[in-house]
Amino acid sequence: MNIFNILDSIQKIDGDAIKRLEHATRRTFMNRIGSTLAAAAVPTAFASIVSKAYGATPTALEVLNYALTLEYLENEFYEIGNATAGLIPGEYKAVFAQIGQHEKAHVKFLATALAGDAVKKPTFDFTAKGAFPAFTDFGTFVTLSKAFEDTGVRAYKGQAGNLISAPNLLQYALQVHSVEARHASIVRRILGKITNDKTTKGWITNDAGFPGAVYKGEISESNVVQGGLNVPGIAGLENISFAAITEAFDEPLTMKEVLDIAGPFIVSL
Repeated sequence: MNIFNILDSIQKIDGDAIKRLEHATRRTFMNRIGSTLAAAAVPTAFASIVSKAYGATPTALEVLNYALTLEYLENEFYEIGNATAGLIPGEYKAVFAQIGQHEKAHVKFLATALAGDAVKKPTFDFTAKGAFPAFTDFGTFVTLSKAFEDTGVRAYKGQAGNLISAPNLLQYALQVHSVEARHASIVRRILGKITNDKTTKGWITNDAGFPGAVYKGEISESNVVQGGLNVPGIAGLENISFAAITEAFDEPLTMKEVLDIAGPFIVSL
């Protein structure tokens, strides 16, 4: 997370934020934290400021707790996977270790920003009552990783509009969205490699994928209508395949759709 990019963007987009975020400028922020906090603590310090500025926004609270629930799930999934001896082959250890570090940082940021309003971490069962050998078979582990990351991409996009009134939180959510997309891309490529499936690439084609609910929904990943325009009908795009057009866009999932996908892995809230 580039803390200064966030601060600069808040100043440009949200004029009232300067009154709410008294530490918002580069100089005053660093003056306040420079002598007392290590660089690693900057995200935590900023999160506490965000909490005070926007913590009373009901819609933002709901969205952030929803995001935190998903991050709890992903963080624990990678914590267990990375700690399971013999699960992840050596050539992929660094990849999943890095993803795990990202998810841990996301949890820390959201939990700190929400403070006392943060939802408690649910109890998870990544086998979904024995349906998946999540941590005994690498192929299954990667398949679940792909499903969680693809869900995360669509989940953050689905809630972006609800954070319009809190532009700094919107920027953070979209930054996480881009990180989730990078995770999804590399995990999809790993899955394609280990299964020798050339149809599994770093992006989604149409609404193909397992489990189906991750790729379908109210707005399917096969959707080609963007901004009210039927993309294949746009002049100059007649020769672009339907599949290629679907690959160019990620569609949102509703909160209910995401929680239904996560449901089998949540034992209790």
